[in-house]
Amino acid sequence: MIQRERILQAFLDLVAIDSPSGEEDAIAADLERRLSELGLEAWQDSAGNVLARLPGEGEPLLLSAHMDTVEPGRGIKPVWDGDDIIRSDGSTILGADNKGGCAVILEVIQSVLEDGASHRPVEVAISRGEEVGLVGASKMDYSSLSSKVAVVIDSGGPPSSIQGQAPFHYVYDIDITGRSAHAGLEPEKGVPAVTIGAEIAAGLPQGRFDYETTGNVGRIEGGLVRNAVPDKCVIQGEMRSMDQLKVEDLVSRARSHVEQVKRNHPEASIEADFRTAYPGYRLTEDDPAARLLYPVLRELGMEPDPQPVGGGTDGNVFRGQGIAGIVIGRGGYNQHTKDEYLVVPEMVDCARVVEAAVLRT
Repeated sequence: MIQRERILQAFLDLVAIDSPSGEEDAIAADLERRLSELGLEAWQDSAGNVLARLPGEGEPLLLSAHMDTVEPGRGIKPVWDGDDIIRSDGSTILGADNKGGCAVILEVIQSVLEDGASHRPVEVAISRGEEVGLVGASKMDYSSLSSKVAVVIDSGGPPSSIQGQAPFHYVYDIDITGRSAHAGLEPEKGVPAVTIGAEIAAGLPQGRFDYETTGNVGRIEGGLVRNAVPDKCVIQGEMRSMDQLKVEDLVSRARSHVEQVKRNHPEASIEADFRTAYPGYRLTEDDPAARLLYPVLRELGMEPDPQPVGGGTDGNVFRGQGIAGIVIGRGGYNQHTKDEYLVVPEMVDCARVVEAAVLRT
């Protein structure tokens, strides 16, 4: 049986371990230890993601969360008055995103094992670097996973709050190499990479194009000193849309623009890499993940509430690997802010939902 006090204590224990993106070693070791002590085969893959497996009967189910947090996330001091809401002290985030998801996974496994009921084989994937571009999921060792459905515990709100649609996401890196020269003595000998970069950036997709399509130039950097013609410039950005054809059209237009700038500046070297960061999806009632989880929610008195979101999660990456991921809420609100808080009964409900999915053999 899911135990409120136990899941709450696991959450508070995990929050006490600082794990900003890129500094997850301590919490990875703690999670691997906890899973091993529960009797699972647990290990870290080459990217440092924590993976584990528990034998069972029937089709395996992947339970997923991420271990990293955004900043400011060091020295978190939870404020809890014994009621249903946990907050930070206002100087940091709380870390419900996504220590709450990690705590749910630990509680579900412990409850299933204690009850001794028949259950599916369970695979666990707790990723690093989710908050900085789904890095861990992108580098995960999928050869060790056999699940075709994943429950990704990484959304705000109650467990009935489901990410029903997520965008197709493209990113790009553009490197411009010009030629340096002294800006005061012989600027005519230089090929100014930053100026060429500005010309490129000005023609790249930026802003909102419609309710489901956006573009952004996120970084442009070049030059070393004010009195030298800069010979290097780097541009990084993204494009995303719920509609694959729309984002691919933006990518095509961006490529054409870069090619035109290349023709305008034959003395410069311009290398552009446009690539898919992750595929989008639209959840339907007949999706394998929805077919598993929607009946579970309804049996527990919760109506699935799928809504579109503008960002990606590990669930997007899983779908690109042939795993139907469904992203559900675990009781967190005001994510990525110092006003973040966790509704404890909703985290408990999330564990009840996930456990019921594991028990559907």
